[in-house]
Amino acid sequence: MTKLDTTSSNRLKTAREWGIVIGDLPVGNLNLITDVAGVRVGHATLSNGSVQTGVSVVMPHVGNIFQEKVTAAAHVINGFGKSMGLMQIAELGTLETPIVLTNTLSIGTAATALIEYMLERNPAIGDTTGTVNPVVAECNDGFLNDIRGLHICKHHVRQAIDSVDIHFAQGAVGAGTGMRAYELKGGVGSASRVLNIDHQQFTIGMLVLANMGRLHDLRICAAPVGRAICADAINVGLPAAGSIIMILATDIPLSARQLGRLARRAVVGLARTGTVIDSGSGDIVLAFSTANRILHDQPQAVIQLPRLTENRLDDLFPAVADCTEEAILNAMLTAPATQGFNGHVAASLSSYIDLLPIGSAQFENDVSGL
Repeated sequence: MTKLDTTSSNRLKTAREWGIVIGDLPVGNLNLITDVAGVRVGHATLSNGSVQTGVSVVMPHVGNIFQEKVTAAAHVINGFGKSMGLMQIAELGTLETPIVLTNTLSIGTAATALIEYMLERNPAIGDTTGTVNPVVAECNDGFLNDIRGLHICKHHVRQAIDSVDIHFAQGAVGAGTGMRAYELKGGVGSASRVLNIDHQQFTIGMLVLANMGRLHDLRICAAPVGRAICADAINVGLPAAGSIIMILATDIPLSARQLGRLARRAVVGLARTGTVIDSGSGDIVLAFSTANRILHDQPQAVIQLPRLTENRLDDLFPAVADCTEEAILNAMLTAPATQGFNGHVAASLSSYIDLLPIGSAQFENDVSGL
């Protein structure tokens, strides 16, 4: 088995391409967060020796999000993190900028670049209207990346914004370039689910920046695969930086409070993969709905926004859990082995899955005695 192949440029397989199917709900056309109409994702990747980092951007819709805000909620599972903008989302229930993901020590640079982008598109900000709430979230990629080098520049953020599309890479790209998950290579992962409600089709999408967990705890489809990998993996037991950022998008009309209820269910999918949510982990969920636009310059004092009736939320919770679990697996399986800062190596989960094919009798025999 080859545990380190940093030269291959071949795209690694997603969970479904390995035959790993999470839940029984149908997936969207791309099985990505961008299956939610209007949502776009872009990356800027820095991968060169000790520099293994980057920026990822989630664009809630293709219009001017400051002028047409979307309903949103933020949920902090464990608060060891440095994210920006969560307080105003919690207070007002709206999102008014793209969401930028990067490494822990680059949130200031990312916020400045995002503010400049918003100022260019909105001359009234800070002049004839209020200021803007930049939303930036982070994970610590310091195991593989020279994080003290502060390699992220403002133009990398703009590069990620300018590259947004419905098609985007997963794994060791953008903000996920230097991330580890379960002491293996982590990164960016995504998944989606389609639901029919009153003869209408809706979509829930999830994007994760996975950088959490201990290998011993890793589970796939409830099987304790991490225990089987531990004896063979490299760099196991070195301090894990922790943290996962989860971005939930949907076109279902939901209030900010209802989005908060959905965001809290992401922990179900996260827990299925095995993490116990360490004390030093920043585990955060941002959820938004594209169904209702909140105008910045609203001419009416009283507005009415459609929303799903409360007793139908149970239909949505399994989709959130399944999306989260599959997005985490996709982040790991599509990320190749990476060597970075100080010669540190993060092996790829795909190397081990190849030996332990999910769903086969051999896999069941291998893990049954653990």
